[in-house]
Formats: sequence, C-alpha cells, structure tokens
Amino acid sequence: MNEREATLTPEMLAEMRNEFSADPHGKLMQNAVTNSDVDQVAQNHQVVAFADRSMSHKLDAWPVANQKKSGRCWLFAGLNLLRSSMIKRLNVENFEFSQTYLFYWDKLEKANYFLESQIELADRDLDDRTVSHLLSDPIGDGGQWNMFVALVDKYGVVPKWAMPETESSSNSKNMDRILERYLREGALAVRKAAHNQPETVGEVKAGLLKGVHRILNIHLGTPPEKFVWQYNDKDNKFERLGEVTPQEFADKYIVNDLRNYVCLVNDPREANPYGKTYTVDRLGNVLGAAPVRYLNVPIQVMKDCAATVLQAGKPVWFGCDTEQQADRELSLWDKNLYDYGSVYGVHFGMDKEERLLSHESLMTHAMLFVGVDMLDGAPRRWRVENSWGCEDRADQGFYTMNDSWFDEYVFEIAVHRDRLPEEYRAVLDSEDAPIVLPAWDPMGSLA
Repeated sequence: MNEREATLTPEMLAEMRNEFSADPHGKLMQNAVTNSDVDQVAQNHQVVAFADRSMSHKLDAWPVANQKKSGRCWLFAGLNLLRSSMIKRLNVENFEFSQTYLFYWDKLEKANYFLESQIELADRDLDDRTVSHLLSDPIGDGGQWNMFVALVDKYGVVPKWAMPETESSSNSKNMDRILERYLREGALAVRKAAHNQPETVGEVKAGLLKGVHRILNIHLGTPPEKFVWQYNDKDNKFERLGEVTPQEFADKYIVNDLRNYVCLVNDPREANPYGKTYTVDRLGNVLGAAPVRYLNVPIQVMKDCAATVLQAGKPVWFGCDTEQQADRELSLWDKNLYDYGSVYGVHFGMDKEERLLSHESLMTHAMLFVGVDMLDGAPRRWRVENSWGCEDRADQGFYTMNDSWFDEYVFEIAVHRDRLPEEYRAVLDSEDAPIVLPAWDPMGSLA
C-alpha cells in the first residue's frame, strides 16, 4: 500500500494548474469574478425575477426600526412584538419603546451574571473551555427570548423619548471594548479573591459592578425612574396617564402574556432528539430569572405554529442565520438565491444538521415575522420586519423570506404555549429537567 502524500508536491500543483487552464468554464468564471462580486455572478436570476412581496396575511402598518451598528437585534425584535400591540391599543400612527433602556439593564445584569459565573468557576483553570468561552465574550450585545422576558419582567419598559438613542447604543463597539476589558480584569480579581480571601468576594464584586454602572451611565445615559405619560391618538384625542414608573407602564400597556411564551427550536442534530427540552450552560442575564429553555421540534411544527399565529393577527419573534443565501439590497432570502457550485465547479451539499456540526451555520440574528402568504393551507413565503432601517433597502426595510429558506436557516421562534400541539404542551408540563448543552453550543449563539 502506497504511503499517502501529505504535502503539496510540485506534481500535484502542475496537475491542478493544467486542469484549470484546460477548463473553459473555469476561465469564463475567472474573467467574471475578477471583475465582479461573486454574489452578482452566482445570483439565480429566476429566483430574483419571480420574487413576489405580496402576502395573503400582512400585519405591519408602521416603519422599521434601526439597531444601527449594535448587536441589539433580539431586543429590537422583542420590543417590536410589543410595539405592534401598543400601536393598536393607543390608536396611534407609530410608537417605539426605548431599546436603549433595556440595553442598559441587560449590560448591567450580564456583568453581574458574568462575574458570578467566574466566582462559581474559580476552581477551574483559565484555559478551561467554559471559562475561556466566557472570557472570550463577557458582555456581548446579543441575547435570547427568555433573556428579553427577564428584563421586561424586572425593569419594565419606557417610550423611546424617555431614554433615547446615544452614540454608544447605536454604535456599541467602543463601549463594549471598554466593558470587556474591565470585566476581564474583574474576572481575575474575583477569582483571586475566591482563592485567597473568600470572605471578600462579595465586596470585590460589588465594587466592580459600581464601575460597570458608572461606565454604562456615561455611555448610555441614566435610566428614568419615573416619567409622565401622555399622548395624542390618530383622532387627535388627548390622553394622560400621569407619572408612572417603567414597571407600572409595562403592567398597564403590555398585553402580551410573555411568561407563557415558549421558545421552539429546530435542532436536527442526531444527538438532540425532538420532543425534548434543552438549555445552554451559563447562558442568561438576570440571575434568578427563568432560564433559557428550548423545546426542540421538527421544522414543520415550527412553521405551522408561526403561520397560525400570523393568521390570527399577531407577529412572531424568531432567530435565524441571516447572512446565508441573502441579498440585503433586494431584502430577499431564498434557499437557492446563489448557485456557488456552478460558479466554482465544486459541490456544496451540506444539510442543516451538517452545517450546525461543522460550524458553517448558527443563529446570528433575531427579527419579527409580520406576514405570511398561504396557498392551499401551506406557507409560500414570509414577511419579515428587520431592524436595519430602510435606507438602501427594498420594500422599506421589510424582507421577503421564501419558504425554502425557512426550512434551512430558521432555528427558533417564540410563541404562546397555547399555540402548541397537545403532545408538545405535555412535554413542557413534564417534570423532566432540560438537557444542558455546553456553553459554546450553537443553540446559544444568538446571545
């Protein structure tokens, strides 16, 4: 048996060069791609030409919001869900909750969560995989549905004018860089205290949290404790509630039963069977709140639930891998939008499970379903409210997702438990503890 050659030999290089030089298609693609963006060359004209944005069920009558240069998509999507109900209830043309307000409290809670994790893991080495994973991203902008609910439960909500955007809420890079540096230094401090003077750990952590609080106030402003709520509706009728706290405002106006919403995920990996609940180790923000909890279901169950909710007139929060087979300018997603295989003459054939296992795909973005096009009881396409503004976007920043893309790149939705088939409600009601996935699992990637 011949020994396998591990290096690139001159003979191998000559063979590859000769094969490419003799390939007319390869030369044609070389001429095209050296002068044009490969996505323009690979784009499937038939998919674009037949793109249709009409929907049998369309909910939105408001402009899209803009998270700008920040990772707050999950907060925007959650607040946009509440926003749709608020606009109807107030009878107003438009309304936005303050994303900066929840962003502030999320950062402070995440700092506490991170430091507490470092204290609990102080007996592990810094190069332990879990410790290392936490240190790599101690206070990122992302989050999950349950983390959104935890913030609203604890801190309430405020109108956008009560805590408006700042430079750092719209462009969080520098603030995050400072917070990461401070918290990594803080991690070393609490770990040292846990080893050498355990009785001082609480004091050390409290001092660090004061520092985080100070940094957040400087970057994002100080959250209001109270504000006066009044408004004019579409009929110019004036309403005044008076002075309220953010919690009182939420209690009065948030009609969504958030605590009974359930996160459905479609994780097709063989190791994670359907019909089971899952959580991710060390994933959260508010200590003491309900943990992140997923119910793994087949993709058809997820689509049926989402379509049912949309047809009932309510939007649906969801998480996906947004950059796959996507055109931002056209605001379009389709499984076959780009044919890279035909451009390069190579085969791309991974399925959803294989993409997860190989780190090719994971949840990267949260948005809101605000429409669906149903034909003969099945969805053909979905209307999506994104949070990237409307400048240089088709359809004013709303996106069209063809149903083929949902199958491959949507991973998660949040719906009220009443919308689930009985067999899955029974799983939620069981006393079985969720299966714990490791901290670095792709099911935790949105955060």
